[in-house]
Amino acid sequence: MTAAPQLHSDVLTVAHLPAEELQALAAAYHLEIVFVDDHQPIPGSFWGEPEAGIIGSTIYVRGDTPLHSLLHELSHVVCMDTQRRATLHKNAGADDAEESAVCYLQVVLADELAGVGRQRLMSDMDAWGYSFRLGSAARWFAEDATDARSWLDCHALLTDAGRPSFQLRER
Repeated sequence: MTAAPQLHSDVLTVAHLPAEELQALAAAYHLEIVFVDDHQPIPGSFWGEPEAGIIGSTIYVRGDTPLHSLLHELSHVVCMDTQRRATLHKNAGADDAEESAVCYLQVVLADELAGVGRQRLMSDMDAWGYSFRLGSAARWFAEDATDARSWLDCHALLTDAGRPSFQLRER
């Protein structure tokens, strides 16, 4: 469930949403989003520009950063334990179970953004090149993500209703 950096003009980018809304989502987790000037390098980007970067509790983006990339990296920071978060620089270092949980959480977080929603985000994930064994993000989410949901539940990162708990994983 990784994304290869590609540029698709039909994918929502950070510039499509109000910066305040994105910052409020991150702030609900006590995280920060830093907006990098256009054409400047994105600190902590694992895949390279325009993909989001992560260093500590900060997510770095530019206007051309795909929204799914921002939500994915934000979800990585949420899903990692306190010790890894303290030394985080570029590589989230997640195992397969955590990576699946990250993908699940990024889909759920899309529902928290006005005018986005999970269906649009999953369509963007498919267009960008995320790879799921059932062929699409939507099929994976609906039919094959029970383990990811269980992982998030185990770490109290979702409510009983399946919404974000806005808590960071501690251990």
